[in-house]
Amino acid sequence: MSRIDLHTHSTASDGTYTPYELVRLAKSSGLKAIALTDHDTTGGLKEAFQAAIELDTEVIPGCELSVEYKGLMHILGLWINPDAPALNESLLELRTKRNDRNEIIVEKLRKNGIDITYDDIKALAGDAAIGRPHICRVLMNKGAVSSVQEAFEKFLGPGGRAYVPKEKFNPEKAISILKNEQATVILAHPFSLSLPDDELTRELVRLKDIGLDGIEVFYPEHTGQQINLYSSLCSRLDLLPSGGSDFHGSVKPHIKLGRGRGTMNVPYSLVQTMKDRRAEQGLWV
Repeated sequence: MSRIDLHTHSTASDGTYTPYELVRLAKSSGLKAIALTDHDTTGGLKEAFQAAIELDTEVIPGCELSVEYKGLMHILGLWINPDAPALNESLLELRTKRNDRNEIIVEKLRKNGIDITYDDIKALAGDAAIGRPHICRVLMNKGAVSSVQEAFEKFLGPGGRAYVPKEKFNPEKAISILKNEQATVILAHPFSLSLPDDELTRELVRLKDIGLDGIEVFYPEHTGQQINLYSSLCSRLDLLPSGGSDFHGSVKPHIKLGRGRGTMNVPYSLVQTMKDRRAEQGLWV
């Protein structure tokens, strides 16, 4: 069975593999297709496309948007044009606000006695959109914390000494922006919404009414019971099933590309079903 991974991250956001390295790893891992879905950026897509040509591996261009919600909600857009003007304009505005947030975080860290500058973080992040994972790595490099968990508990997470809320789109705007770019819109890791089954069903109906196309059925943190539930909901609500590892590289060493924690096995047939649906809608693949 040909395997795929429709949820991956590169150095364009908070992963540790460059887009080219990620595609090369997918090739060597025997994956037939991957989607590059960096957080709130399309910056790695052109490099990934070039790698796809050189390595003869299918790359589906995408991104992952963080959404304002009472729980944790992330929305994936698949088959996004890297030059998507409206999306990239909105993401640029979002990144500008988040850069302001990052500088406030750094100032709070300095007030807590940590010798850190914004230049330290920019040097580590390179061309990637700067986020808390980069700040975390600088804190670890400086010996201010010993682990990612400590960094978020002590400083960067809610209740931490340097916590600043993240600017996000609401679900309606996120889905609208992606649909305007002719993307296939997928709700990532639905377990993170922390909703009872009946409330989740109602929320999926609401999201479908504003453009949601599918949900991530296969994900490393999903239990067998959850996978069965989400698969059933896809059938009942005519939503597309998707799946991916949420691969980040060494910052999540327990998650393997295409395998998650070792048992994930997402078939290529899911991609083909998505392509068939897109063809019915007159969209490119």
